[in-house]
Amino acid sequence: MRKILHLNAAVGLAAAVVLSTAVPAAADSSSCTHHFSGPQVCVRLEGSDVWATPVAIWVNPPKHVKTRQVWLSVNGERPRFSNNPGLATRVGKTLSFSWGRGQWDPESRICVHFQDIDRVACERIKSINRAQF
Repeated sequence: MRKILHLNAAVGLAAAVVLSTAVPAAADSSSCTHHFSGPQVCVRLEGSDVWATPVAIWVNPPKHVKTRQVWLSVNGERPRFSNNPGLATRVGKTLSFSWGRGQWDPESRICVHFQDIDRVACERIKSINRAQF
């Protein structure tokens, strides 16, 4: 019985050490236009907290479309990046483009707009504090 208690205590202590040194989980999020027909456009924010990489995805482009310009907007305005607009390219059955990691203001509204498509996908940056004291 004493060996079992020591083993349980050791396992519990090891788990506490691992959990206390773990980094916060990623706060990836995404949003898509939801229409039964026509283009479906998505924006994905990859990263954690306010550090995120925006990714634009056109889920169902026609087979003949290999590239398409795509713009990023933040709170309704297009930032002046060297790669905005970007050129989304075909990867399998989708077109996608990634802008690279950046730090965004909390609650910023990030949107993507593909050329010649009137549907826009938007997602809010979420500042998540997962630290527990």
